[in-house]
Amino acid sequence: MKNTSEIKDLNVDELKEKLGSEKEALRKMKFAHQVSAIENPMKIKETRRLIARINTALRQKETQK
Repeated sequence: MKNTSEIKDLNVDELKEKLGSEKEALRKMKFAHQVSAIENPMKIKETRRLIARINTALRQKETQK
């Protein structure tokens, strides 16, 4: 899920679920990168940005209520 419009189309519960899974994926990537260099370290940056986008969309939906 890279497209911002796809993120904005999700409801609050789906955003929270996606946020949890992306945070877990980021934690695993960071650990793998510390143990040995991962193949594409830019994935860490992309995942951090995706988490930020999800947080922004979640905050927007919560303030609209």
